[in-house]
Amino acid sequence: MGRSQSVPRAETPAGPPGDDTGCDILHVDMDAFFASVEVRARPELAGKPVIIGGIGPRGVVSSASYEARRFGVRSAMPMARARRLCPRAEVIAPNMSAYATASAAIMALFGEVTPLVEPLSLDEAFLDVRGARRRLGPPATIAAAIRARMVAAEGLTCSVGVAPTKFVAKIASTRCKPDGLLVVPAAGVLDFLHPLPVAALWGVGEKTEEHLHRVGLRTIGDVARVSPDRLRRLVGNAAAEHLAALARGHDPRAVVPREPDKSIGAEETFDVDVGDVPTLHRELLRLSAKTAARLRATGQRGRTVSIKVRLPDFTTLTRSRTIGPPTDSGQEIYAVARALFDAVERGGAPIRLIGVRLEGITTVGDTPEQLVLGDSAHGWREADQAMDAASARFGAGSIRPAALLGDRPSTRSATPGRSTRWTESEPSD
Repeated sequence: MGRSQSVPRAETPAGPPGDDTGCDILHVDMDAFFASVEVRARPELAGKPVIIGGIGPRGVVSSASYEARRFGVRSAMPMARARRLCPRAEVIAPNMSAYATASAAIMALFGEVTPLVEPLSLDEAFLDVRGARRRLGPPATIAAAIRARMVAAEGLTCSVGVAPTKFVAKIASTRCKPDGLLVVPAAGVLDFLHPLPVAALWGVGEKTEEHLHRVGLRTIGDVARVSPDRLRRLVGNAAAEHLAALARGHDPRAVVPREPDKSIGAEETFDVDVGDVPTLHRELLRLSAKTAARLRATGQRGRTVSIKVRLPDFTTLTRSRTIGPPTDSGQEIYAVARALFDAVERGGAPIRLIGVRLEGITTVGDTPEQLVLGDSAHGWREADQAMDAASARFGAGSIRPAALLGDRPSTRSATPGRSTRWTESEPSD
């Protein structure tokens, strides 16, 4: 989509949301999702500036509450700069397991409205509510019900755009943030789009924006009015056709329900490059435990373990191995990850980043479990479940493997593992 930080916010109109005839597409976007989940867990932080991200000198901002954003804090900003802008902010390392659990509940709520849910990330999704009209009412009514249910059931707020197309619905949810609802009537799409900056167009990055500005095309309306031949000369045939269609309000893309995540993982960028092997082994153990916890939180397992190693010159090495039955055990993941790491030839070079990932994801119960002859009745899985229970009651990190007892994760620059959906849609929220 376009760079949503370029889309100006608009006050949500008071009273009825407007004519929603033909507006069957909803874009639901959680408000400052990571930060909101942390505030929900720690109510004393409500109303205070909160920043989620890496703590160390290489850390970056993953999310920020709206109180922190008033100081200029934004996602992807270096944490050092964010601290300078907002020195009184509460800085919290990301807890991806908690965000994954919250996301699963949110997506389940969407699924109760319609089976046509297309997640874009942990905290946003498109919904096609055409088939839900008879049961739940018109689209604007459905959108209002989703917002109310989100607060009542999850203690979180969201913003909803209602429009005839995905592109317009996405912009509408951005314009009414935070905690808003905006309907763009089918007859009013061009009036809504044309005053907006060209950067709001899906596919317009910084370089394309600069190029269009140089020739006087600053708004979506300018792009809609320019001749097709001139636009093709400026951005090429394919891009010109795409941008012209969007600028005229045309977006034929349907809401397509997505398959579950293809991979789940975590990675760490060190404050200082690390060459000590025992330290790297401990980091692999921590990342393996973190990945396993995220799998268990979403009721999934994986069968292919992969690692990522990045050297100081940014050379990136990856290795993977497929194991037997799918697993959600941190110890099983660690055993494979450590073996893969020990086989990496890096010439003794220190390491800037290390990561662990599980691929071949399946949902627990979808595949039969193979019983292992001689396997103990109780073991690592029970220990993992006990750690999950303790973490849920006393907070993440309250219990961890003995090898990590001397570890101080808060001093490192934590970078959550990323897959197609394991990201928060900042800075649009």
